[in-house]
Amino acid sequence: MRLFGRRNEPAPDPAGGIAEFWAWWAQARPELDAMAAAGETGRLAEWIGPAVQVVHPSLVWEIVPGRAAGRALVVTSAGDPELRPTAHRWAAAAPPADGSWEFHPSRRAAPDPTGLVLDAGGYELALDGLVLGLRVPHGSPRIDVVAHHPVFTLLEEETRTEAALLALDRLLGEDEVARWVGDVSAAAYEPIDAVPAVHLPGVVADLASGYRDEQWALLEGRTASGARLVATARHPLRPVDHPLLDQHIEITLPYAHRDAEGLPAGSSLEALRDVEERLAGRIGRLNGRAVLAAHLSAEGQRVLHLYADPASEAASCARELSAGWEEGRPRVDVTADPGWIAVSPFLT
Repeated sequence: MRLFGRRNEPAPDPAGGIAEFWAWWAQARPELDAMAAAGETGRLAEWIGPAVQVVHPSLVWEIVPGRAAGRALVVTSAGDPELRPTAHRWAAAAPPADGSWEFHPSRRAAPDPTGLVLDAGGYELALDGLVLGLRVPHGSPRIDVVAHHPVFTLLEEETRTEAALLALDRLLGEDEVARWVGDVSAAAYEPIDAVPAVHLPGVVADLASGYRDEQWALLEGRTASGARLVATARHPLRPVDHPLLDQHIEITLPYAHRDAEGLPAGSSLEALRDVEERLAGRIGRLNGRAVLAAHLSAEGQRVLHLYADPASEAASCARELSAGWEEGRPRVDVTADPGWIAVSPFLT
């Protein structure tokens, strides 16, 4: 079934829209089953499209063959990190899959992409004719891609790029693209050293093998006033790995003992380490519903950036833990941040 696109309209409340969608689905299910069985794609679009828009007007949906069920309804953010939590909460609220329907918040990789043909601006794009130029910048956990297909010579740049991105989703799956693919361009001419696109999953698997264990990166810089800044961040740090953690919790702890460059020293450094250890223990008991993304120290303050499921107790845990800090007045700020904008300098 063809893809149905976006519309720019004021966004409704996602939680209310999700509940409304699934109430509608339960009521409309017999008619939807009959339309799907009869191949009435136009009528399905007339029914499902407006219901998805109630969840959020910028979500994209499609119906594809299911893995276990006969068909899958995919409602996706189409790579928009601000909308990814909404799509995942929509899927989390779905009824159990059955023989007819299953539900996904992102596009899945095609089981056999070699025989797949996509629509690209009204032209057929067969994936077995797609080739890719691949480059992994030194030290990067991402692959930059230059895509080429003969049909690209007939398309405008924007349409070529959209087609290339959709092809990558079919090759890897949308979430794997978000994890491992960096810059994407679509070229009218075949790049040097291009390889058939079907080799991309193998290249990604090889890259991913180097990041199986938890890693942290140490970074240094300067504040706006020129003071030294030291930060530690998860590496790779990617919102797609934690799609329901869209609540940002920022803990600011002023410290009393610092070195000549304003970084923590002596008993303050020990106290900060103790807080982080206790915080890690609290987070661990939340069973994946919160994660420490990064922390930084400069000019007498340490700032810790947590992301959490708003329905978890992470924010109250942060407040309780900070209340015992004795070296100055701590601050805990809690905001919605589905795109992880607050830690954007650390995203990889």
